[in-house]
Amino acid sequence: MDSKKLGLEIQVNLFKFFFDSDYLHYGYWTPGLEVKAPNFKQAQSAFVAYLLKHIPPHVVSILDVGCGTGKVAEELIEKGYQVTCVSPPGKLTEMAADRLAGKSEVHAVCFEDLKIQQKFDLVLFCESYQYIPMEKTFQQCNELLNPGEFILLADFFQTETPGKSPLGGGHRLKDFCELLSKQPYQIRVDNDITDATAPTMELVNQLTMKVVYPSLLLLDEFLMSRYPLLYKFLRWKFRKKIEKNRIKHFTGQRSPENFKKYKSYRLLLLEKIAKHD
Repeated sequence: MDSKKLGLEIQVNLFKFFFDSDYLHYGYWTPGLEVKAPNFKQAQSAFVAYLLKHIPPHVVSILDVGCGTGKVAEELIEKGYQVTCVSPPGKLTEMAADRLAGKSEVHAVCFEDLKIQQKFDLVLFCESYQYIPMEKTFQQCNELLNPGEFILLADFFQTETPGKSPLGGGHRLKDFCELLSKQPYQIRVDNDITDATAPTMELVNQLTMKVVYPSLLLLDEFLMSRYPLLYKFLRWKFRKKIEKNRIKHFTGQRSPENFKKYKSYRLLLLEKIAKHD
């Protein structure tokens, strides 16, 4: 199983159990909203509201790329939009298809492999852009959008901050900007919302350090007591990966401060044009 896909599926279960949320995205922490677990769902709802207000007025049809559980698509449909979804095969896509049955067509295929004749007013990437090769993303959008239509992208990028980031994921912002400059798109909105999304990492860090890590230590002790030879062999065989994941996930470095240092969370609205200005 693909590790990223597995991670998202685990995240769905954790968010549902601990935060009563079907969303997968970061929260948008408005001033005065305290960063604590009971408020996370409210912050995620604020994120969706912020996203939706940047949809241009004339937009009717939307392609939701990497639709997750289908929760955002469902809200778009409730607002009157015609929504089609595309997401790689897996449990998340099955969940979205069940949620949206009779409301939206869900294509169980990677976005870069999607083959349809339909054109859309807007292609939406809600924290799905980081999983798709950037060149292929633009190639597909060029086929799926008519001139004058839009890409709405909300995701984080890697900054050029020196040093090794303890936080994975995201395309390099510099590479994205260079590629975008060669594409037939005008930037209509480019909002840096890193400060508003970074507090989410405090909850992620707490969940990791106070729930996941102690549970793994208990499992570690159990395996050592029951299967000492096998356990020692596996620890030796995968020692580099184990240490890499320990440093990445279980040293408390997945913090809001490091997120703001090494990541740039952007909301971008791009309008397709016939040619460069």
